[in-house]
Amino acid sequence: MLREIRPAILVLVVLTAITGLAYPLAMTAIAGAIFPKQAQGSLIEKHGKVVGSALIGQEFKEAKYFHGRPSATVAPDPNDSSKTVPAPYNAANSGGSNLGPTSKALNDRIKEDVEKLKAENPSSPVPVDLVTTSASGLDPDISPEAALFQVPRVAKARNMQEDQVRQLVTQNTQGRLAGVIGEPRVNVLALNLALDTVGTK
Repeated sequence: MLREIRPAILVLVVLTAITGLAYPLAMTAIAGAIFPKQAQGSLIEKHGKVVGSALIGQEFKEAKYFHGRPSATVAPDPNDSSKTVPAPYNAANSGGSNLGPTSKALNDRIKEDVEKLKAENPSSPVPVDLVTTSASGLDPDISPEAALFQVPRVAKARNMQEDQVRQLVTQNTQGRLAGVIGEPRVNVLALNLALDTVGTK
């Protein structure tokens, strides 16, 4: 009996060491050597201080900043642990609202957001990604159309020319990967940091 169990235990220990220890450590070391920035979370620094990640969105509320895609992530209610409260871009609880197209709460929220955005820029149609959340709730990017839609508000808040702000959007627009994969996008944090370097604070 022991003679039959011993090889099984040995195989378990060896495979655990290989797949649970050696392989993850090797992949971590290789990733750190080949892609050091990405392996550390694609962190973005300003004046030597980490201000965020290129992979996780942030909430910008001030008129002088570009706003990202809405986030439906939540966190435990500090007053009642059985409930949750909105916590935009909460990376510890990534997820969508799970509200469907027939949800009154979802439709009311979108309608309210569309009306607010139309008041900001009545001459342009509201881009869909400015009023809808994603499955992750952490999107760091918006479409170029969503960024351009916000140009009049940002330019007015900063006393800048709209053309100057549009140029910043163009400079911070990333194209499709290899020209075919994905969609053009604008990283909101990177755009706002670029804006702070030239715009009136």
